[in-house]
Amino acid sequence: MVPYILLSVLIKFCLAQSKGSSHSEFEAFPTPERLTGNPCISRETCGDCITADPECAWCSQEDFTQDGSRRCDYTGNLRGRCKDDHIVMPGQSMQKLKDHELSNKGVKEGEAIQIKPQEITLKLRPNSPFPLVVEFRQAEDYPVDLYYLMDLSNSMKDDKEKLAELGNKLSGEMGNITSNFRLGFGSFVDKVVMPYVSTVPEKLREPCTGCAAPYGFLNHMPLTTETETFARLVREAQVSGNLDAPEGGFDAIMQAVVCQEEIGWRGKSRKMLVFSSDSGFHYAGDGKLGGIVKPNDGHCHLDDDGYYTESIHQDYPSLSQINHKIQEHKVNIIFAVTANQVPVYERLSSLLEGSSAGKLANDSSNVVDLVRNQYDKITSAVEIKDNAGSNIQVNYYSTCLGTKRENTNICKGLKVGTNVTFEANIEVTKCPKDPKEWNQTFQIYPVGLNEALTIHLEMICECDCEKPWNEEKNSGKCSAGNGTYECGVCSCYNNRYGRECECDAKDSDQATDDIGCYFGNDTKPCSGRGVCRCGECECYKRPNAEEKVTGKFCECDNYSCDRSDGKICSGPEHGVCDCGKCKCKQGWTGSDCGCRDTNETCMAPNGKICSGHGDCECGACKCYDLEEGRYSGTFCERCPTCPLKCDAFRDCVECQIFPDDNDVPPENCTACSFITIGVDKVEVKEEENEKLCVFRDDKDCQFIFKYKLDEEDQPIVHAQRTKDCPEPVNILAIVLGVIGGIIAIGLALLLIWKLLTTIHDRRELAKFEKERQMARWDTGENPIYKQATSTFKNPMYSGKQ
Repeated sequence: MVPYILLSVLIKFCLAQSKGSSHSEFEAFPTPERLTGNPCISRETCGDCITADPECAWCSQEDFTQDGSRRCDYTGNLRGRCKDDHIVMPGQSMQKLKDHELSNKGVKEGEAIQIKPQEITLKLRPNSPFPLVVEFRQAEDYPVDLYYLMDLSNSMKDDKEKLAELGNKLSGEMGNITSNFRLGFGSFVDKVVMPYVSTVPEKLREPCTGCAAPYGFLNHMPLTTETETFARLVREAQVSGNLDAPEGGFDAIMQAVVCQEEIGWRGKSRKMLVFSSDSGFHYAGDGKLGGIVKPNDGHCHLDDDGYYTESIHQDYPSLSQINHKIQEHKVNIIFAVTANQVPVYERLSSLLEGSSAGKLANDSSNVVDLVRNQYDKITSAVEIKDNAGSNIQVNYYSTCLGTKRENTNICKGLKVGTNVTFEANIEVTKCPKDPKEWNQTFQIYPVGLNEALTIHLEMICECDCEKPWNEEKNSGKCSAGNGTYECGVCSCYNNRYGRECECDAKDSDQATDDIGCYFGNDTKPCSGRGVCRCGECECYKRPNAEEKVTGKFCECDNYSCDRSDGKICSGPEHGVCDCGKCKCKQGWTGSDCGCRDTNETCMAPNGKICSGHGDCECGACKCYDLEEGRYSGTFCERCPTCPLKCDAFRDCVECQIFPDDNDVPPENCTACSFITIGVDKVEVKEEENEKLCVFRDDKDCQFIFKYKLDEEDQPIVHAQRTKDCPEPVNILAIVLGVIGGIIAIGLALLLIWKLLTTIHDRRELAKFEKERQMARWDTGENPIYKQATSTFKNPMYSGKQ
């Protein structure tokens, strides 16, 4: 039986500690974190505590045994339980070591400063992002170093001649950008082994007519301000030849980047490597075709004449090697390639930091414009990156030149002198296992520039009280020197265990001891309210001395019982709390002992408990909720939602109060002769427990009565002896009145019509008379009118005969 118990407890304990599984069987024993949502409480050391969550704090108080030794908890939960000066919660901090203002000065006047700040120290807790503001401004007249790396295989012969002609133009164009410009020139062919070049002796001397012997890489002209020499050396350089189509460009890029002194790269300058070719490239692993298996070491191997000496001994470099070196030395690569190679080199440039690709004319006649365009493209944008380790995550945010804050590390469309601000959120994702990695230094830098913000990061992965100088080795607080005391707890030595290292593994077995501290299906020993000491539970003390945790497994207490008005078990006069349940005193009952053990307070005036409409619970009536309605009141005596009984008493009222004035069947009157009481007047206002009923009979007469139920639920009805009947209607008077009204209205309308027509006629007559008087036809004479008769008079005739 004992082995079975041991096995079951161990399985249960393992399942309880499991965190990553989502299977349903694991949910039977959830961890404390799943039960509470608190990631702090399961941490047993100060270092584990402060790295669990940014809000977790540790109590280093020596006598801290409250609430299950949860020394690790949220700060707010610890306050009041742990002394403030013993709460360990290290915070983040930043100190700026170099924070010079941004400067536009060129190299001639002093080094330009394009990023701010320049050096800081940070102390960070895991999973707690720290926002750091980084400013960038591209300096004016910043130095430029341009190294032209050209494929001098025979197919690039015409390009070489054109490049020689454009050398001065390229120098002049870059001179418009900066007054501090330097130009260099190098070339490459391929490894001088089969199958890349022919190893026939005469082909090794002259692979093609007028060609130079093949070589891997040659530095013709280190970076110099004497740019007029560029055209001469390009013109003097001889082309060479090889067998396969891809070239050894990767060897040349590696040497041009890492040979800082031989090429002449300056520390503070924008370094540009222009790679010109009309073919593809070999990369790591291709050297095996020529029997070269030694990996490229990424170091400089140029002799005094500028030739690459390890071309036939080391393999081609890989993409990651080249990317690492151009990041380290801050070199921008511009791939100027012919049209058929542009897609290939565009894919290549996407894998190399700070590089770009452009289309080169068949004779390289557009090389100046291409370099200028690619330079403008590089300088009009800034990309911020970092080289932080795997345990450090940096997210970038910026508004760039707009107003919307975005998650980005690239700003485009910039001009020289434009300020750009980035917010770098630095977060330690987790503490490395090796304490040596808790202090790291990394950089945040603009791509292609040899300037950076250096960050010295200290990860807060342990508490100060865990430092060696704060430990108490062989402490007397740990069972007479059987452990090291740190941060308020004991770290036991071999063969010792227990909170104070009081248990000896030689005399007992910790696993067996722990079994004796589990109660039922608990997932924590001592019910989570005590510590298991050598197989026995020691219950934690409570801040309140009156509150006690008891029992063999600390399963009982005297404070977690039901409360009433804030009092445990309604107060000591009602009951006491025993192992989480109330034991009530005589006369009291209920889960909180708040109920009297009697029905006297529920007795209604009618002598029934809750009027017969409810049950007495805890000294108060709990009324029924029936289909007919819901009862209420102190004794469930009211039922506002119950239907009225007016219809039931209507026939009785009509039979007894108005026997001669109703049509109620006789059988409806036999059962209610004793319940109706006639009164002279029934008040419309309802008294307590009374209901008012109003009806109208066939003659439209209204009669009213009231009823209520007595203590025996018998009805008492009071009815008014008289009815309220309406007066009879005089139909003849109404008819005559209507006829008279119609006649009167008709006469009135006729009179109005007559009046209006008379007024209209008189107005028309007056108008006619006025017009007649104004017309004088007989006094007027028309000058063009001549009568039909003429009258003549003889002047000699005097009227006499």
